[in-house]
Amino acid sequence: MHLGFRFESYQGDLKMSFPSLLLIDSDANFEIVLLKARQVIDSRGNPTVEVEVVTQGNGVGRAIAPAGASKGKYEAIEKRDSSDKRFFGKAVYTAVHLINTEVADELIGMDSRKQWIIDRRLIELDGTPNKARIGANAIVATSLAVAKAAADTYGMPFFWYIGGRRARLLPVPLMNIINGGKHAGNELAIQEFMIVPAGADKFSEALRIGCEVYYKLKELLKRTYGKSAINVGDEGGFAPPMKNTKEALDILLKAIEEAGYSHDVVALALDAASSSFYDESKKVYRIDGKELSREELIDFFRELIEEYPIVSIEDPLEENDFEGFAQLTREIGKRILIVGDDLFVTNKKRLSKGIEIGAANAILIKPNQIGTLSETIEVVELAKRSDYKTIMSHRSGESEDSSIADLAVGLQTGIIKTGAPARGERTAKYNQLLRIEEFLGDEAEFLGFRVFPSKPK
Repeated sequence: MHLGFRFESYQGDLKMSFPSLLLIDSDANFEIVLLKARQVIDSRGNPTVEVEVVTQGNGVGRAIAPAGASKGKYEAIEKRDSSDKRFFGKAVYTAVHLINTEVADELIGMDSRKQWIIDRRLIELDGTPNKARIGANAIVATSLAVAKAAADTYGMPFFWYIGGRRARLLPVPLMNIINGGKHAGNELAIQEFMIVPAGADKFSEALRIGCEVYYKLKELLKRTYGKSAINVGDEGGFAPPMKNTKEALDILLKAIEEAGYSHDVVALALDAASSSFYDESKKVYRIDGKELSREELIDFFRELIEEYPIVSIEDPLEENDFEGFAQLTREIGKRILIVGDDLFVTNKKRLSKGIEIGAANAILIKPNQIGTLSETIEVVELAKRSDYKTIMSHRSGESEDSSIADLAVGLQTGIIKTGAPARGERTAKYNQLLRIEEFLGDEAEFLGFRVFPSKPK
């Protein structure tokens, strides 16, 4: 079985936690001999960076940087050619040039297994606190490509290279099947309405159930709102002409029922992305035709989890409100996941602040928010030590790169967000997880509702 990498040379009888301890041939095999970047396009047709790394032992790693439409204020910065008329200022020619010159000169000849050293060199070479000079898009593609090249040199799957033989946990999918906010052109303030098929016994079964609910939702939307309602947003979810939160949640429950399931099998989750509907000047949230204070929005979410089988709410408050997150976590954190995305932006310092005051009980993990694989791993490790759940996540602008599927298993996050079961850039991740599950066979684990604080009643 291939999974995109050469398995035939892997020494399967060697049990290890850290692949770098595996001795094959010579250290020279892992030397980087080629590092090349190019401009490609993402799922929105926007330019992005792809990096290819080749080792002396003929290991090849490729990675493509994703891009978010809904970005946190504190994310690492993408490098784009804003003054270039080509692609209306969205080109990444400068970032590509920097990789092909400065970065290549620095990394060629290095041992591809030395991930922390290589990532530190990338950070030092950039020289800014937010990776603005070379660009987080260029850096994350380089960092991931290096790791994938090292894995391929070993002839082992990427998820095993990241997590060793203990990596066998398949993630519960949070599937965004109704889009609002910045991901759609309707009046829904909430950005993502997700189904969570956590009552399944294994990942492939969860994916099947999610697909079946998706089919039924399509039928329901077409009957209720007409053919235009089945157009999809950036992440493959439908973008129907809805106006309020409960309208979306009600039709999801109906789709789940018509697919033959109950909330014991399929629960719900939200990505509020509340910063996108927060009026900082007036200190109010504009949602469902109302202006709500922090306290009123907390009450609103509390009412929703009483009425609907919700197991997770991402970014329920704006990205600077650590105290509000802490309050909400104290009030409902024993029942559901309170997830920080824009709040934490996969940043160790911001997560540490949240841990100190008890803000949220889960963190969304997006490698391009911070820029390197090693920093991503450090954030996941800190979260786990602090009893925060971790959710591996895509971005709204994606590609055929399926790295996050391997990272979800390798880092044992237990949960993944990668969109609806539609559009090739989303299904690439689901299909890679199916391959990993098949490869692991009876060793594969799937925790289902056990990854959440409680099962919905």
